[in-house]
Amino acid sequence: MGNTDSVVVQQRLARFRLEEQPVVEGLFEKLQQGSSSATTGKTKTFLELDTLKHAMADVASEQMVRRVYAAMASMSTGAAAGSGEATGTAAEAGVSHGQLLVFLADVLRGTAEERAPIVMVMAGGSQTGVVTCDQVSEFLQDLVTAVVQILTRRGRLKGWEPDHMGDCSLGVKLLAEQMCSELKPSDGVCNLSVLEDWIFHVSQVAVYLDLLISEGLGVALSSQPPPPLLPPCQVAPWGKLRCLLDLPSLMFLTPQLPEGLSSPWRLLFSTQLHGESFSRVVGSCQRKGPSLLLVRDTKGHVFGGFASQSWDIKPQFQGDSRCFLFSVFPSLRVYTCTGYNDHYMYLNQGQQTMPNGLGMGGQHGYFGLWLDSDFGRGHSRARPRCTTYGSPQLSGEEDFILDQLEIWAVGKPPQDPDQEKRSILDVDPEAQALMEIVGKTMHSQGLREPDDQS
Repeated sequence: MGNTDSVVVQQRLARFRLEEQPVVEGLFEKLQQGSSSATTGKTKTFLELDTLKHAMADVASEQMVRRVYAAMASMSTGAAAGSGEATGTAAEAGVSHGQLLVFLADVLRGTAEERAPIVMVMAGGSQTGVVTCDQVSEFLQDLVTAVVQILTRRGRLKGWEPDHMGDCSLGVKLLAEQMCSELKPSDGVCNLSVLEDWIFHVSQVAVYLDLLISEGLGVALSSQPPPPLLPPCQVAPWGKLRCLLDLPSLMFLTPQLPEGLSSPWRLLFSTQLHGESFSRVVGSCQRKGPSLLLVRDTKGHVFGGFASQSWDIKPQFQGDSRCFLFSVFPSLRVYTCTGYNDHYMYLNQGQQTMPNGLGMGGQHGYFGLWLDSDFGRGHSRARPRCTTYGSPQLSGEEDFILDQLEIWAVGKPPQDPDQEKRSILDVDPEAQALMEIVGKTMHSQGLREPDDQS
């Protein structure tokens, strides 16, 4: 770094590790060299919009690149007047080396307070001005679209197949709307204080910005690997499957799951593959560990629930407070436990005195989500809210007709308890025969616990 760089720039650079600093400092020159426009004297001093477009062409729309460039050009470096730093609009001069470095530090290593002015400018306002919720929503749609492009074009899909999933463009709008729903505007507009509070509480904003800048500009910082936005997906029959989720809705649901569920998702059941049979549903999800259930009704509503434990047939409620219900369409929302009761999960079949079906939340006859054992019928009754999860009616009609059902295992499958109880002599009959041949008495044979299987 030269002696002419301001104290502000030096302080920002110090946020990066020693091994990262050359990468950050060298980015300005790297961008210039990578652009065919780097032929004039001006581009040796300032970064132009065309140069940034060239660098980010495969991961962001032109509108998103313009947003990034405007934010870069708005950065203050504390440079003395006459130093050559751009002081007007980006079109009048360009982005200086110092401005680029301050921008990188505030996006990749900044606080919510430092990121708020950047988001303000990206959304169409000035650093100290205000923006509307609609402007923030438009910015988020561009940002989420860029993140989806990065996942798709940079090989980050982890086994998912967007061509065999839901409408991604619709998912982008729904995810942007969900993130905007956390805004708390003042007098109908968002000032810096509103944006700062929002960025602090909605972690996806910083995560998505980080990924956009890191991938778009090629800033590979070893100490800060990109966060996993998608769970790994084990091999699924994509040629026969049309998943109810799209990439943005998957990006939304993944962070809602409890920590530790990093195992590949495994498709347990789909009406497209396994037909319409409640017995098949039960057989598919029993003893499979935590799972995610997805429902689409004939009105087009998509919703479901997360089961924190394996499903077991019994006339009592099961599960724990990690369970939740959610909506995918017409809105993306998650509804967690209220603490009112412990009616998290319910699965029963073949009994005359208790309801037969699969349910989550509420109470018998008034579940937040219910699938009847008479396959194809269900209900989502919330008057006005599900007591267990605080969720509203999730389906298009209170009593709905099932159109499609999917169940995904999202954690490691538990060990088979029956396998654990079996003796090595049962596993290997040849070993038992050998013991008898050599005259060894199997003393424990009569001391085993009785088989509890009916």
